[in-house]
Amino acid sequence: MAAVLCVGLTTLDVTQRVHAFPAPGEKVRSIGSHLAPGGPAANAARAVAALGGSSSLLTALGADALGEFVRASLEPVQVVAVEGTTPVSMVVVRDADGERTVVSRNASVPVTAPDLSDLLAAADVVLLDGHHDGLVIPVARAAKALGLPVVLDAGSWKPVLDHLLPLVDVAACASGFERSAAEVHSYGVPLVIRTNGPAPVTWSRNGSTGEVAVPAVRVKDTNGAGDVWHGAYAYALASGTDPVAAIGFASQAAAVRVGAVGDWVERLARWQDSRSGSRSC
Repeated sequence: MAAVLCVGLTTLDVTQRVHAFPAPGEKVRSIGSHLAPGGPAANAARAVAALGGSSSLLTALGADALGEFVRASLEPVQVVAVEGTTPVSMVVVRDADGERTVVSRNASVPVTAPDLSDLLAAADVVLLDGHHDGLVIPVARAAKALGLPVVLDAGSWKPVLDHLLPLVDVAACASGFERSAAEVHSYGVPLVIRTNGPAPVTWSRNGSTGEVAVPAVRVKDTNGAGDVWHGAYAYALASGTDPVAAIGFASQAAAVRVGAVGDWVERLARWQDSRSGSRSC
């Protein structure tokens, strides 16, 4: 079974679905609401599990009711949580096109990594999101020493990336990531990928470049779509798929996510089960 260790941020997402985003000072009534775990690492870990992989999550959670709710909601992901806080993200999704706005505290308390030997011994691929410096740097160093592929979810530039990028094998960047592919390669990253919403995903490796089309889909909710993309990509790598070929699989999984309203995990699992009657890539 393909095994992925996801390291980074976990949040509690409070999502409200609306016809239109409110103007400043305006109150609007939602047409639906949803409470679920969120955050790049946690969403990626849930995607790996939904696709049939062995999924582990190293993160920080508060020792409170919020943390307990999130932990219970993450099953069957194996959660290793150091003590910290449980950030709450307020998400508003526009019904017409699935666009969202997010207000979140993110990681705000320094944390220290626990013993990593068992987690890394069980992993085929490590996926990092750049949050929780005290977790992602030790994991990246240890994974590099063991020869495990390290994938970075590069959503936005963070100071820790100056230290993290030299340890990364694949940097999968969001469309708004503030560094060019050439700048990312200059840190020693072999493969740089950039997702571009509905436009083709671009990649560069060893002087070669290319692009991969993404599926056309009616978009209902874009929240966490990039996280699902990264989780599916890491799962494909752990399954033995070529790093460039894995782009197409990840984009298909992300298309399933944006076509779902509310909890997308079951829908992703059904999609994977329907693919040739197996859970392979």
